[in-house]
Amino acid sequence: MPPATTPPPRLLVADQVAGSIRVLDLPDGREAGRAEGRHLAEHAGFLALPGSRTAFVDDLAGELVVLDPYGPEADRPLVEATAPVAIPAEHLAADPGGRLLAVTTGLGRNWDAWSDLLTAVDLAAPGGPRSVRVRTRMGEPGVTVFGAGDPSDALVVLRHREPGSLTAYRHADLMAAAPACPPAEAVHEVPLPDDDGHGDAQDPLTGRLFAAASSGVHRARREGTALVPEEPLPWAGEGRGYYLRLDPARRTLWSCVRGGPTDPARWPEWTNDAWWHQLDSGHTGRLPLGPGLVFRLAVAARHVAYARVHPDGDELVLIAVDSGTPRITARLPLPAMDGAPRPGGTPWDGVQRRAIAASPGSPFVAVTRGGHGEIHLVDADAAAHVTTLSVPSPLNDGGHLALISPGDGAHGDPIGR
Repeated sequence: MPPATTPPPRLLVADQVAGSIRVLDLPDGREAGRAEGRHLAEHAGFLALPGSRTAFVDDLAGELVVLDPYGPEADRPLVEATAPVAIPAEHLAADPGGRLLAVTTGLGRNWDAWSDLLTAVDLAAPGGPRSVRVRTRMGEPGVTVFGAGDPSDALVVLRHREPGSLTAYRHADLMAAAPACPPAEAVHEVPLPDDDGHGDAQDPLTGRLFAAASSGVHRARREGTALVPEEPLPWAGEGRGYYLRLDPARRTLWSCVRGGPTDPARWPEWTNDAWWHQLDSGHTGRLPLGPGLVFRLAVAARHVAYARVHPDGDELVLIAVDSGTPRITARLPLPAMDGAPRPGGTPWDGVQRRAIAASPGSPFVAVTRGGHGEIHLVDADAAAHVTTLSVPSPLNDGGHLALISPGDGAHGDPIGR
């Protein structure tokens, strides 16, 4: 019998405007699966689950969708499970075991906060996945789910703004709620000094959560059903981070710290630094990325990658994280986008964007060219462009990506990206 072969990395390509999810083998781009009529909630993103599975929210159907990207060739369906959830989905998170999930709601196509609905999900409930909707507080809350394998012990923690707080609910209480979206009763609440929280992370190993705000990264650890605040982590200079994620392989928090003018029309003047904090050593540092728009980042096997958009030229910035202090090793130019953000206008309204993805188990980094139906694939270890993949839809608004490699441990970051 020939030895078993390791499946290739796979790229999930979502066109949330056109309504499709494609599964592509890497690096050749062969289509290994497709889900049509699915409109991914871009802000909530893709959530890595154990077993190389991925979850997302369909923001048109009002469903949580669990994908098994390696299922079709093993006689398993691509869509493993679904459950109804409240929309528009703002944030999505799971407990470290990947069974218990929570979905918060945001503005959607509205200017003001209007929804206070929170959905709790149990993917392994008797009889199949089950979800329950309750009311909390209007806004755009972040979410984390604490748990150690016991559904009766899990906590759902919302990071609220205006006023800022961390508010904890027992997941079991949410699942036991009555029909018709009753108000949820919190078991603990911790005020935050800022009303501008944006960005959440969880360290499953220590039972800590992290919330990015203007004054720093606020920390709290779980003790029973209570949250115990700890000293915040400083941004170590001008600006603040608007995004936060965990590199589970190296136990490092990452963000992009933005400085410069507050007027969005002057976005080409924004400064951007890669901010990192090593959880075990306590070391913190920053690396200058350059001016313009930088937001989300991707974690590869030995690098962290950022995409930078600027009128003078876009680029992919690669930071080596394999040993010692992180360092920038390459800046690779990216082809311009028709419909890219322009000076004098906001960098997110009616313009094209870039999505970025990587896997802790692969050197590949993928970044989209919004509006062109293209994904540029880079080998971060070689700092070289590998190929340009094309899909039939334009990937307006940049689309959204997730890169999966079997056994990569990406679910160690249990928050949607």
